[in-house]
Amino acid sequence: MAKKQDKAAAAEAKKARKAASKAKRSQIFQAFNMQRKEDKSLIPLMLAVFVVVAGGMFGVGLLFGLHWILLPVGIALGLLGAVILFGRRVQKNVYGKADGQPGAAGWALDNMRGRWRVTSGVAATTQGDFVHRVLGRPGVVLVAEGAPHRVKGLLAQEKKRVSRVVGDTPIYDFTVGSDENQVPLSKLQQRIMKLPNNLKPAQIDTLEKRMSALAARSAGPQMPKGPMPQGAKMRSVQRAMRRR
Repeated sequence: MAKKQDKAAAAEAKKARKAASKAKRSQIFQAFNMQRKEDKSLIPLMLAVFVVVAGGMFGVGLLFGLHWILLPVGIALGLLGAVILFGRRVQKNVYGKADGQPGAAGWALDNMRGRWRVTSGVAATTQGDFVHRVLGRPGVVLVAEGAPHRVKGLLAQEKKRVSRVVGDTPIYDFTVGSDENQVPLSKLQQRIMKLPNNLKPAQIDTLEKRMSALAARSAGPQMPKGPMPQGAKMRSVQRAMRRR
């Protein structure tokens, strides 16, 4: 009986993996079609990368008499280069559409790689300004987005509230935008991931429990689910691309 249950569970898990793989391929294909319609240079550039890399490896192989050995390697590397180019252009396109829209910073934070604990919209105004909170190895990171004259006070207020709870834990803050001393949306993830590691995983767990005390705050305006209608699709595509 137990063996039958194990076999059934294994078969179900295999079926789920196949379905997930099929969904990823479908998402990537959809993203490719969307991108090539908007980006006319995508296919020529991908072909150029493939030809240059594969041809380069083949040429090196000719010099050393290993061309038939290096050709498959060159093809594989050429395909990888083309895929990387595709992923970067998709990401650039997505960030370009998201930039300046309410909730864009929260969406970007949700897509960060690594074990970051993101709480979107911990503070907000009815005009669509938001402060998001991120917990991680650096400590506490507060990210504000919206009109500069409003988010400045909103961010300062949230930073003061957080400091009462976290003690000596480092607190970093960023404001998303294109003005001086602001961080462009496309570089937000990079800036946060470059922060120093100040906490151990166990300390992050303790910090998260402390931060739960702030959950009793009065409910404010709800943050949009994403900065654009296709935001959820693009997030899934980007994650799928990273896993490949």
